[in-house]
Amino acid sequence: MSKAFNPFEMAQTQFDRVADMLGLEPGVRELLRWPLREYHFTIPVRMDDGSVRVFRGFRVQHNDFRGPAKGGIRFHPQETADTVRALATWMTWKCAVVDIPLGGGKGGVICDPRKLSPREQEQICRGWVRQVFKNVGPVQDVPAPDVMTNGQHMLWMLDEYETLAGGHFPGFITGKPIGLGGSLGRTEATGFGVIYAVREAAKRLGLDIGKMSAAFQGFGNVSQYAAKLFRDYGGKVVCVSCWDGRDNASYTYRKKDGVDPDFLMSIVDSYGAIDREKALAAGYEALPGSEWIKQDVDILVPCALENQINAETAQLIPKRVKLLAEGANGPTTPEADAVLRERKIYVIPDFLCNAGGVTCSYFEQVQDNMNFFWEKDEVLKKLDTKLTNAFNAMADLVEKRGVYMRDAAYMIAIERVAQAARLRGRA
Repeated sequence: MSKAFNPFEMAQTQFDRVADMLGLEPGVRELLRWPLREYHFTIPVRMDDGSVRVFRGFRVQHNDFRGPAKGGIRFHPQETADTVRALATWMTWKCAVVDIPLGGGKGGVICDPRKLSPREQEQICRGWVRQVFKNVGPVQDVPAPDVMTNGQHMLWMLDEYETLAGGHFPGFITGKPIGLGGSLGRTEATGFGVIYAVREAAKRLGLDIGKMSAAFQGFGNVSQYAAKLFRDYGGKVVCVSCWDGRDNASYTYRKKDGVDPDFLMSIVDSYGAIDREKALAAGYEALPGSEWIKQDVDILVPCALENQINAETAQLIPKRVKLLAEGANGPTTPEADAVLRERKIYVIPDFLCNAGGVTCSYFEQVQDNMNFFWEKDEVLKKLDTKLTNAFNAMADLVEKRGVYMRDAAYMIAIERVAQAARLRGRA
């Protein structure tokens, strides 16, 4: 029987590989390998039928040497402590690789919001804040949306935090609605950032992004806007996949003349599930969800969950694929990395590729603190500059040292956090 996938072990394996390459001192290595602190708690909620259900919640602060911890809150029925630990670790490297003054954190609640009423979801949000109120805040730990959470969830959390704190602290949480402390461009930021990185990678490979094709896994916020910008650059979106909560199955939607992201965005629910009947009526094929990775395209863009490209699925990638852009967190296992290296597929690693979201969250914090908000074009221009600079620093190191793309990004990020630890006298 094969060993169950553990995302935190994967995060540590990736770290260990680069710590060896950097020759990190034992003290620094041990310090950065583990979260600084963790909070596990229960959230009792009186449900609409009068019963009480108890939900399990988490907040993990992996590192705050470069600034307050930063990271989203997931609502997911398969959430685990190790998933949250892994995501918090990756957030540390993500903030460091794009050089923003934040550390890594992550939160979660084991629940399925698709099966909960708005009132029940609100009670979970407020209960989560009450449990960690003393350990989060604008100068300690700044949450944000993640899988199956959104701006409304963030606003409920902000309201609970401000009620407890007795004042207005919009910088406590990011991903808020526009007009209530949210930033223009935040909705598009992660997906657009993925394609900014793809654009730069295409240049390095001597390719024309406008003549390339791509397959996208997932159709939540990240994939929607990545597919949209890729299409706007002239690329062809061959397919997108998504999870359908109605029958607990995933489907890959494909169309011969190319997918129209705008049309599909018009027929999704709030969790990114495409209306299958409307898609079929519009001429789309509904293939099994696993088919996305088998498409004869130039670029694969996983924007779903962890462990999607592993030792088995990596063997299904067609020969034509030149580029893998990791819109999701932790989609590729170390075993799959070995296959990708051998195949010479150019990988834009997750914690750089999808860093547009946290970068724009940082911009949101800055605007909240100034109480002065930028126009959308200014936000996206600053975002493009940050992601382009981060990508080119990684790509330059790849060419200079002859190292794998993921290793190069880790080398930059880990050394920045390690240096902060040394300068603070922590190691």
